[in-house]
Amino acid sequence: MLADLTWPEAGERAAAGAILAFAVGATEQHGPHLPLSTDTDVAAALCARLAAARSDVLVGPAIPYGASGEHAGFPGTLSIGQAALELLVVELCRSATDTFDRILLVNWHGGNVEPLRRAKDLLRAESRDVRVYLPRFDGDLHAGRSETGLQLALAPGRVRADLAAAGDPRPLAELLPVLRAAGVRAVSANGVLGDPAGATEAEGAALLDYLGADLLDRTRLWWPENSPERIGT
Repeated sequence: MLADLTWPEAGERAAAGAILAFAVGATEQHGPHLPLSTDTDVAAALCARLAAARSDVLVGPAIPYGASGEHAGFPGTLSIGQAALELLVVELCRSATDTFDRILLVNWHGGNVEPLRRAKDLLRAESRDVRVYLPRFDGDLHAGRSETGLQLALAPGRVRADLAAAGDPRPLAELLPVLRAAGVRAVSANGVLGDPAGATEAEGAALLDYLGADLLDRTRLWWPENSPERIGT
């Protein structure tokens, strides 16, 4: 963890070619049964797995706030919006690249995707080697079986299984127009997009293994002789 090092130690790791990874999450509602930190928890877990597998990876402090405006109206949701997130990432990475040559942003919130892409494009136009990892997997959209399983694998005591209930199960393509116009509250009173029924710790652990392996595979290619566009987005 970068925060555990002194500045000379950080300098030594940077001189040896370390990649600095940041978890980009959110503080937002995840139904009545999952903690507000779920997105940050998953992104941070993926960063930790990558650092455990690669000695040249350092993990910076997680970014716990994102663009979560679609979750407005649910108590506890804290959103900084797209413009603020984009600016935060740009300035953070500009500062980080004073020390580290390679920066990896590991995201776990759909609302962050566009500001992260804009930030990445600007930073790369400034010749900064910044990549964004956007996980891809088959699963429901928000606080359903997939994320419930992941949180069971990470911290089962934080899952209120007795409060878990289905929300709107429709696919994103069908929900997107309403979500963009009126937010999650307009389609799901409990904030769930999917159904947490059947989620298990084992299923969540298997998904974490899959995502961790995918992230590791992408960063394995991160060397000068490889095309930058093959890693992340």
